[in-house]
Amino acid sequence: MADILIAVVDGLKGFPEAITAAFPDTTVQTCIVHLTRHSLNFCSWKDRKAVAADLRLIYQAITADLAADALNAFEEKWGSQYPSIAPAWRRAWQEVIPFFAFDPAIRKIIYTTNAIESLNRVIRKSIKTRGSFPTEDAATKLIYLAIRNFEKGGRNV
Repeated sequence: MADILIAVVDGLKGFPEAITAAFPDTTVQTCIVHLTRHSLNFCSWKDRKAVAADLRLIYQAITADLAADALNAFEEKWGSQYPSIAPAWRRAWQEVIPFFAFDPAIRKIIYTTNAIESLNRVIRKSIKTRGSFPTEDAATKLIYLAIRNFEKGGRNV
């Protein structure tokens, strides 16, 4: 059986454990965008931009150690006002830090599951509107065309 290099997950409970049970050598990375959105749910609207900017210092750090320092600084600044945010990051920390081993260009790709979710939505939409298919080849061709159209503009055009 082949293994997976890295799996980016969106915070569903038990998903990292299920992946590593099936593929023990897989690196599990949490979706930084989902973690950031979850964090911002604890914020008032007036502080969201400032909190998001300080969270960005964590996941855009050059190394995992600098990211940990940025998380500590974040907690010092915002911990009393928003006591749930830093602990949420600490609970997910083992799934946050893997992407620091990659080049910054690769990090931009693996820090979120949004592109994958968007592509899945396009595929589901194209299949759902057809109902049934006369052959498996017909379904494969439709999926291929949906992906090709998605790649042209980054969305279903």
